[in-house]
Amino acid sequence: MTFVRLTRLAALLPSLIGLFGLACAASHHPTQPSSLGGPSSTRELLAVIEEPGPIEFETVKAADWAVARSGLINLDHPRAQAAGLVDGEEPIGVYFHVLRHPDFGLFIIDSGVESGFLDPDGDGRVSSLVEMAMNTDALVVHTTTAAWLAKQSESLSGVFLTHLHLDHVMGLPDVPAGTPVYVGPGETTASNFLHLFTRGTIDRMIESVGPLQVWPFEADPEGRFEGVVDIFCDGSVWAIHVPGHTPGSTAFLVRTPTGSKLLVGDASHTRWGWENGVEPGTFSLDRPRSVKSLKGLRELAQQFPQLEIHVGHQ
Repeated sequence: MTFVRLTRLAALLPSLIGLFGLACAASHHPTQPSSLGGPSSTRELLAVIEEPGPIEFETVKAADWAVARSGLINLDHPRAQAAGLVDGEEPIGVYFHVLRHPDFGLFIIDSGVESGFLDPDGDGRVSSLVEMAMNTDALVVHTTTAAWLAKQSESLSGVFLTHLHLDHVMGLPDVPAGTPVYVGPGETTASNFLHLFTRGTIDRMIESVGPLQVWPFEADPEGRFEGVVDIFCDGSVWAIHVPGHTPGSTAFLVRTPTGSKLLVGDASHTRWGWENGVEPGTFSLDRPRSVKSLKGLRELAQQFPQLEIHVGHQ
């Protein structure tokens, strides 16, 4: 798969949108209210953010990849232009994060890569257009979700998704059927032309799980974020609503014995984007909301410089 093929496909999309005026939802998969967590606020999160917490935390790199830089970083941003950034293939990783709660058990944030991706011929899990646009034949898999789960001494209690894009759900076929999977609001119903091509693939990735459970975000009284949920109602793990990349995009604040970790998801795909305050590019549905969400997360990190930051893919 060459970058030229990817950019040619991307260049055709605006014309197709104008010609047909088509859009559809991201997924047909059912949803239901979350069985975990309750609405909270930034104020309550800040009250405990500097205190050690009970969560055992681990990051697993499932695969190396390369995708279009223009999707990951807004190359029209003045800082990107001043840095001389141009489009091309950007090396990234596919990660999932492991949480072990002393009472609630084992959870992962995002899902890694399912074992089927080790087969170069595949089984139709990814449509040819998605394969072309997302450069999935460039995946170099280091570990599958099934292989990682087989080594664990306890069963998986749930999966927290930062959002419903392919590179965050592509491990779900390896997750035991019926495992609860949690997402932000509006992830399945968001309407976009690109979903005409991706919806079938996304639905195949999540078909073995039950209804997606939607975090109960409410307006943050402090107005710093769109909403905050105390997942286990003990202040140990927080879901933060950061829409823009997708409507339900969710960051997570995890309190561990060695300090708090901030997992920003694809509010920033790259380390460069995070450090320079430049929002994602064409992969995001709502650029202005992406700008606002990234600003809020960076302000939190600046207020608490001891936070360990995990961006989406680097």
